[in-house]
Amino acid sequence: MSTERREGTKGQEHYRISPRRVAFDWDETPLHWIPDEPTATHVINVLHLLLPAGERWFVKVFKEALPLVDDPALLGDVKGFMGQEATHSVQHAHVLDHLAHQRLDTEAYTRYVDFLFEKLLGEAPPFGAPIPTQEWLRFRLSLIAAIEQFTAVLGNWVLHAEGLDRAGSDPVMLDLLRWHGAEEVEHRAVAFDMYQHCGGTGLPRYARRVEGMAVVAPVLLWLWAWGASYLIRHDPRLAGRLRYSLREHNRAVRRGLLPTWKELGSAIPRYFRRSYHPSQEGSLRKAVEYLATSPAARAAAGAVGRAALG
Repeated sequence: MSTERREGTKGQEHYRISPRRVAFDWDETPLHWIPDEPTATHVINVLHLLLPAGERWFVKVFKEALPLVDDPALLGDVKGFMGQEATHSVQHAHVLDHLAHQRLDTEAYTRYVDFLFEKLLGEAPPFGAPIPTQEWLRFRLSLIAAIEQFTAVLGNWVLHAEGLDRAGSDPVMLDLLRWHGAEEVEHRAVAFDMYQHCGGTGLPRYARRVEGMAVVAPVLLWLWAWGASYLIRHDPRLAGRLRYSLREHNRAVRRGLLPTWKELGSAIPRYFRRSYHPSQEGSLRKAVEYLATSPAARAAAGAVGRAALG
């Protein structure tokens, strides 16, 4: 296995990645947590549909690959990444419970998400496909690296999304999104470095990286559009009066409530550059600054400190 660490991380002081055991109180969070903006609310809510199963899957795949890691620094990063992703999965699952309490049942959608990650992308290739074990693992690692490209972009966006504040968004949901976004920026390079380390060498490694993004980008777009449409259609407050539309989506983009298509789309050609490294994405300083002020992250740090004193 390659011990190469990409150029984007050389010469920099190593940043330690650690999970934060946060908790959120959803009792006062309304169904439309961006007031009078059901489309923007539910486009962002698709995160809660995809991430519980998706981030559990990240952890499972990385566990399979851990024996291949012979770089101690990368191993520490990967374990920190796994801890953060496991916490993200749990916290977004709690939001699904909150939506269910508000009579928005997501199970009909999340069943398919679970099937995608647990069956189609499980430890064995689906339908008995004759793919060598090592190649199947490398392919799934390439998918995670591509997904993490988008989560880094989204994480950086939400940290700077002042439109969400101006719209009077629910502070607890904003804290969840920004805590998560900040941690995505913190660990933005780990999945890429893991793939580079375990994905072989030379042109085949690069070609598989491109293949991973070529699969992930359209599938994510489809899942997101389907998820937003599902949530709006099943929203009990809307009672069928609204459907997901690009017109409403783009109106929310203009108000700064959603990332622009350019922000999302330009992440793809950047990723295709042979010299690319995700340390170029976002601002680690901005992420660390937010984590120092996040109510949930500060409460988690206080609980750890009290436990240590005890």
